Amino acid sequence: MSEPILGIDLGTTNSEVAIIQDGKPRVIEEDGDPILPSFVGLSEDGKLLVGKAARNQWVVAPERTIRSIKRKMGQDVKVTLGDQEYRPQEISAMILRGLKDRAAALLGTTVKKAVITVPAYFNDDQRNATREAGELAGLEVVRILNEPTAASLTYDPKNTELHRILVYDLGGGTFDVSIVQAQEGVIEVLSSHGDTQLGGDDFDELLFKHVVLKFQSEHGIDLSANVVSRARVLRAVENAKKELSYHPFVRLEEEFIAEKDGQALHLQMEIDRNDYEELIRPLLNRTMDCVQRALEDAKLAPSSLDKVVLVGGSTRTPLVSRLLEERLGQPAHQEVNPDLCVAMGAAIQAALIAGDDVGAVLVDITPHTLGIRCLDYMHGIDFPFRFAPIVRRNTPLPTSRSEMFATVADSQKEVEIEVYQGEHDDVRFNHKLGNFRITGLAQVPAGNQLTVQCDLNLDGILKVTAREKATGLQKNVTIENALSRFEGAEITEARDRLDRLWEQSASPDAADLEEEGEEYENDFAEDDDGMPELVPAPREGQRETVQARALLEKAERLLEKVPPEDKVELERMLKAVRNAVTDRQWDVVTKACNELSDVLFYLEDA
Repeated sequence: MSEPILGIDLGTTNSEVAIIQDGKPRVIEEDGDPILPSFVGLSEDGKLLVGKAARNQWVVAPERTIRSIKRKMGQDVKVTLGDQEYRPQEISAMILRGLKDRAAALLGTTVKKAVITVPAYFNDDQRNATREAGELAGLEVVRILNEPTAASLTYDPKNTELHRILVYDLGGGTFDVSIVQAQEGVIEVLSSHGDTQLGGDDFDELLFKHVVLKFQSEHGIDLSANVVSRARVLRAVENAKKELSYHPFVRLEEEFIAEKDGQALHLQMEIDRNDYEELIRPLLNRTMDCVQRALEDAKLAPSSLDKVVLVGGSTRTPLVSRLLEERLGQPAHQEVNPDLCVAMGAAIQAALIAGDDVGAVLVDITPHTLGIRCLDYMHGIDFPFRFAPIVRRNTPLPTSRSEMFATVADSQKEVEIEVYQGEHDDVRFNHKLGNFRITGLAQVPAGNQLTVQCDLNLDGILKVTAREKATGLQKNVTIENALSRFEGAEITEARDRLDRLWEQSASPDAADLEEEGEEYENDFAEDDDGMPELVPAPREGQRETVQARALLEKAERLLEKVPPEDKVELERMLKAVRNAVTDRQWDVVTKACNELSDVLFYLEDA
């Protein structure tokens, strides 16, 4: 057996270490947690703290704690810790030493070599500083590896065909996007852009300010002024942010958070995912600008990309995937844990250097999207067969996801929940798994909100729960055969097959939908059993975005067939639609789509 070589992701906010065991990458855990927070500190009695302990004391003793040292790597500066000054390489070495000891404890032997990852945009000074940090930690750094390269390795380390992959890496402290080209084990970074001052920590800060201002307006107390209350709120909003990645709303509840006139005050607040996403949208728009610049530098169109890969825990925010799919025209992949895939890729590279055989990273996923039927507004008419996804295909298992829906009739007493599996926007082209009714709803106007949650375990057992938000009334159904099991190469084959299906699938033509609209026009508020429908909880610009995407897809298919004199004008109009959607100018989107629709009608008729 060859000498073990560690794969290390030395991150701004969190770090991980991985090895290859039985031909597969494994991220090494400590106390059940694979993540080591990138914090270094000194306790009150002068003891060195690395990881969780240092992170926990940062909010109350920042003068004795150092975070985000990665942002200073390569700079000729020093940071103060206690009564000593250290170079960034030394602080990073302390983090690396913690990871090295974690690996040695698992392996039962001393480890001396490592592959360490860095952002693709790191310059020579930053890369050399990272190498020096490794040496200070007692490691021979056999390779400095670009993070996007590492991430791409986890998806297909032995791919023989030419593949272009866009790696979108949004971590806790930094953001970068890279386009890599892979073929026969050779991976080349074609372009890279980033923002070293943008990440999940900034999302936390925005949500923190939102909560603090709302509490202050209600009680006249600034929670950020007190060190303890600030720490509690920061911890609460960070947890809320994570929950909002999977559920449409979350409640913040912190008892005895403050005191006024001798009375204890409690923080009790509900945060809606849509409100949170609007808070962070300006920051995410900045990342989309970086995506566009990376494409331009690589001289590639979005259609030239074979895959979009998400890296970093902050990419779990649903708005990230939606914006990328709107911009690039294909779903983003995060089958491999976004927090861990860089460390796993570094371990794969380490094994390849050592001459060990290593296979692809296989994870348990759901090969089909799971969701329910609802009523939607499409192409100017009500459409009663809309498929509303809740758990997207290729989601790692086990998983729990929920979405918000609303009733369409006043005093609606009950709804029918129909569960489907498939990839089509129209449920009639998908497979029905089951159905159930929830009755006794509150007698309120239309728009009564219900949360529908899907819980899918490793054995393929799906539990679907509908819960009335206002009252807590709920009903559920368990479906035993929701997941088709695959063995070995069958997972890859199934994924490829589904990719082809996704590309070939198209919504029914507008003309067909109009005919259906005439047929069902008078009774869309009810299904065949007289059961009132559910509609998705409204999202601003949803209708305009659907219309724009349909027109863009049609235009891109015609683009190569039109005469040169028409092609320039068509490309201009495509750009106008995309920019309007990106800027969320819905009136402009409608106008641009109408103009594009007129031109497409002329071109198709020509």
